[in-house]
Formats: sequence, C-alpha cells, structure tokens
Amino acid sequence: MGFLQWFVMAALALVVFVVQVVAFIDATRRPDKGYRAEGRVPKAGWLAILAFAAALGFLGLPQGWMQGGFMFGSFLNIIAVAPAIIYWVSVRPRLQPYGTGNKPRGPQSGW
Repeated sequence: MGFLQWFVMAALALVVFVVQVVAFIDATRRPDKGYRAEGRVPKAGWLAILAFAAALGFLGLPQGWMQGGFMFGSFLNIIAVAPAIIYWVSVRPRLQPYGTGNKPRGPQSGW
C-alpha cells in the first residue's frame, strides 16, 4: 500500500473514530427519561453499545506506516461505525426534545 492510500485510509479511520467517540459523549449527556420514553434500548444499553463501538474504532486505527494488519482494522471500523450511524440518524433526533439534562445555572434574564 502506497503512502497516499495509507493516508486516505488513516484519515477515514480517524474520522470514523471521532464520530464514534462524539456519539458516545452525546449519548452520555442525554437524560435517561428520553431513552425510556423513545425506545426499547435503555441509556445504559446504548452507552455500552457505543463504548464497544468506540473501542473497536480505536483498535481499527493504523499503528504505523505500511504495517500489515491495517486491513483487519478497516474491517473493525466498518463493523463499529454501524451503531454510531444508527445513533446519529435514528436515536439522537428522537432524544433532542428532551434536551441534555443540564439545568440552567445562575440568574436567567428575560432577554
């Protein structure tokens, strides 16, 4: 595999990993009542699924230039990106009306 091919694969693997980590962080911020009201999988289930996907995404990152085994890492990324995509496309839009569970702090103005 040449340098350009390795660079493109590494960049894609990094983007997939970032999407997985951000999906996990977003899932942690959503309130549990939203998960219970909107779906069959509870918050703890989604956190476990997304954490496992992020771990597989981390394992799918390239270890170095021109090392063997990167194709196996690419296969891990293909498997691991599916739960993150499902979360972003299906679950997160249904959870958005419930907010992030953060309560406002300090005085609130009417402006």
